[in-house]
Amino acid sequence: MHFVGFNLGSSFIQALLLGIGLWKLFPKFGVKKIWAFVPFGRLYKLAVCADCEEDGLACLVFSAISYFFAVLISFMQRYPQDFEKAILISSVITLVLTVILLVYYIRLYCGLCRVFGRKYWWVILWIIADFIPAIIWGWSKKFQPVNSRKLNAAALSGTTEAASSEGLVVNIRKRTAGSLFRRRTLLRDIHFTIEPGNMVLLLGGSGAGKTTLVNAITGYEKASASVTLNGDDVYRNFDSMKYQIGFVPQQETIRLNDSVYRTISDNAYLRLPDTVSDDEIEKKVNSVMDIFGLTPARHSFVSKQSGGMKKRISISMEYVSDPDLFVLDEPDSGLDGIMARSLMEKLHAISREGKIVMVITHTPDRVIDLFDKVIVLARDSARTGRLAFYGSVDETKKFFERDTMEDIVRIINRIDEGGEGRADEMIERFEEERK
Repeated sequence: MHFVGFNLGSSFIQALLLGIGLWKLFPKFGVKKIWAFVPFGRLYKLAVCADCEEDGLACLVFSAISYFFAVLISFMQRYPQDFEKAILISSVITLVLTVILLVYYIRLYCGLCRVFGRKYWWVILWIIADFIPAIIWGWSKKFQPVNSRKLNAAALSGTTEAASSEGLVVNIRKRTAGSLFRRRTLLRDIHFTIEPGNMVLLLGGSGAGKTTLVNAITGYEKASASVTLNGDDVYRNFDSMKYQIGFVPQQETIRLNDSVYRTISDNAYLRLPDTVSDDEIEKKVNSVMDIFGLTPARHSFVSKQSGGMKKRISISMEYVSDPDLFVLDEPDSGLDGIMARSLMEKLHAISREGKIVMVITHTPDRVIDLFDKVIVLARDSARTGRLAFYGSVDETKKFFERDTMEDIVRIINRIDEGGEGRADEMIERFEEERK
């Protein structure tokens, strides 16, 4: 049995012919040709083309283990009298691995047949002599993928936001993550500009890439992108720009065994440049505590505060540097309606001072009147975060023909997530309207 990849029993000619076939097959999926001749790596890339990445990883791992045992057995057979038991055990393990691999390869080749719209009898030929179907499917123009998630995803916009000396300008080409063999595209083709004085809602279903986007914007996790704030490049000048960006993560990172004042004050010394004097820092801390209603609890321990107060302390710790861009990931998480609205009203007031405030929240409808703009992220068919809409609250409702943000998320969510599965449609429609 001849499997895809570089196996001990494969002849050089068979491996070469397989590479020649994959050399033409991979480009049909946008995969670089060079992978056709990378041992083990081409196996994983073939699985990606077949829309069964997890099966490809399993094949890659088990193939590598099987190869190791094949080499080991080959060595021990030179000295059979010394390794009789070891040879037997290794042979049994190799047999088990072969059976496991066969199952995964059948699943992989069935995936290829589905993607190409071909009958499953091709699976037998792929297993017996993989280089034959690889050459036929790769070099023949009649064999084209028709059911691939990767190729059926919404087309790229080809647009770019113009540079500006004011506001936040985001041009994200791609944000990827993973290892050499397993590389996933998390975000792609996201372009927008936010003017100063706007409070913006970042909307999207679970896994759409909201946190990944804010991490890319703030420079915490850089993407292949251009991000400027008031004309300054966030990535290129990160050491100086970090003082102009405040980011409050979903998880609280505050010390519980210190006073409210000391907690915010100590963070101010970390967040502000060394050129800021002690007197200026004290004024800033007092001002921020007044804004968020923390002054009465000035000398109280953080551990004694309510959930709402702890949220305000976390926000104050970041806002003490007076950032031009203030990003908050679910600041109202765990708060009741009244407390959540009170907090959002304070953030709204901050935006009216000429700041940009960007908020992720899972309950946007209860405070939607406080937002000026909405960024809608959705996962396309390739499961990559894309921009499905950007505009005012009224424009967002009109575009999606829905009255609530919850209903909008339902439109772009996949069917198996309880949604309508219309993400690709909305992404392409928005790009058409922008042109």
